Amino acid sequence: MTVSADPHTDFPADFRGAVLRPGDERYDSARVLYQGRAADEGPALIARCADEDDVATVLRHASAHGIPVAVRGGGHGSDGYAMPGGALVVDLSEMKAITVDPETGVVRAQPGVLLGELDAAAQEHGLAVPAGTVSSTGVAGLTLGGGIGHLMRRFGATVDNLLACEMVAMDGRRVRADEAENPELFWALRGGGGNFGVVTAFEYRAHPLGPDVVAGQLIFPFDQAGDVLARLPAHMADAPRELGLLASIAPAPALPMLPPEAHGKPVLVLVPVYTGDLALADEVIESLAALGRPVANLVAKTPWLKANSMLDAIAPYGKRMNLRGGYLPDLSADTVDALLRHAATAPSNPGAASVINLWSMGGAISEDVAEDATAFSREGAAWLWEAVSMWDGPEQDAQYEESAKHITEAMRPHALAAGYTNLTDDLGEAWRRGVHGSEAKHRRLRAVKAAWDPANLLRFNKNIAPTTAE
Repeated sequence: MTVSADPHTDFPADFRGAVLRPGDERYDSARVLYQGRAADEGPALIARCADEDDVATVLRHASAHGIPVAVRGGGHGSDGYAMPGGALVVDLSEMKAITVDPETGVVRAQPGVLLGELDAAAQEHGLAVPAGTVSSTGVAGLTLGGGIGHLMRRFGATVDNLLACEMVAMDGRRVRADEAENPELFWALRGGGGNFGVVTAFEYRAHPLGPDVVAGQLIFPFDQAGDVLARLPAHMADAPRELGLLASIAPAPALPMLPPEAHGKPVLVLVPVYTGDLALADEVIESLAALGRPVANLVAKTPWLKANSMLDAIAPYGKRMNLRGGYLPDLSADTVDALLRHAATAPSNPGAASVINLWSMGGAISEDVAEDATAFSREGAAWLWEAVSMWDGPEQDAQYEESAKHITEAMRPHALAAGYTNLTDDLGEAWRRGVHGSEAKHRRLRAVKAAWDPANLLRFNKNIAPTTAE
């Protein structure tokens, strides 16, 4: 069932935010997402909420009429679920309050807050919340999916640092979820996505950090990629937790130290972010560079805010895109070969780019939290791979979808069933059954879904179907 686009739709009169329908002046700008393909169809109605009361009003209205609801926080999900065609959208983008308690290190953020805003507020007090790596990412979707980034080896996933959520249930009730109050809901919210209600506030444990860290890029020619990647697992097994690392196979930037004929051709880029004792940073980075013969060393001391936004340049807002990814138990020779073959044969069009990323796990995210402590899975995962393509026109959709299908099939024999839901498009029902880990965890999530959204009105997501009565 969809919401009528008729401007006289019987929408609740006590809703105080903006109600936007096709043809309204602000409608088109309101529905712009990170995923450019979402603009192909528009929602029937965008309810831009002013506060929690507005959220409750929309959800009561949806429940009373059996209307499925989509939720927009930062709008950064690759699936474009925040603005589905013909849907009723609860838009949280203007709910942006942030408070930081420098004494306790507790940071509270509403769901419209973006990562760059959260980082800036926390850094005013010399703190950081472990989160993502692109400043335009919304903290809500990132958190509810799990949350990985440069700090995960030192401090764990975002959900490992989540203290509480405030949520509006589908019947309009306001509830709190933490270890003591609604603990089963709190367990599910830490990795189960937006399946259970609309979270209107997150409380995080922040950590002292910065203002400076050591970060940047080590660029290796593509012909060294195989050797460097082969040496990387042993190196990271002994690396300090304070070293976060992304290995990226990406088009070479137009840097003066690279020959012009190499520009735009694949290279291997190691992206270290070291947040430990700066006196030890040179040794840490030099040992990483020694894995090969880099043609450029762009690693330097830099403010944390700059380090945690340096990937913004490869994540432009509004491109057409697809994203595939999953967990790897290791970086075997066969795995590396499959990734390098894909990088060498990926589509190449003007204004487009295809990138393969490998995130090193280990440390806090892998060792400090039990697999069953949260819905977010990480057991057995040593690396996370993602393949992202971005392009401009719909005429190229089929080409890039075929490429995404190819890399998904090529990686299937090497990957775990579990994965990180935020760094891949939805891969279907069988994938959703395994992405959170064990079958027992999946059953537990379905039971929580049945308790909080039995009609599955929150279905525009990586959906967890509610348990049904036998």
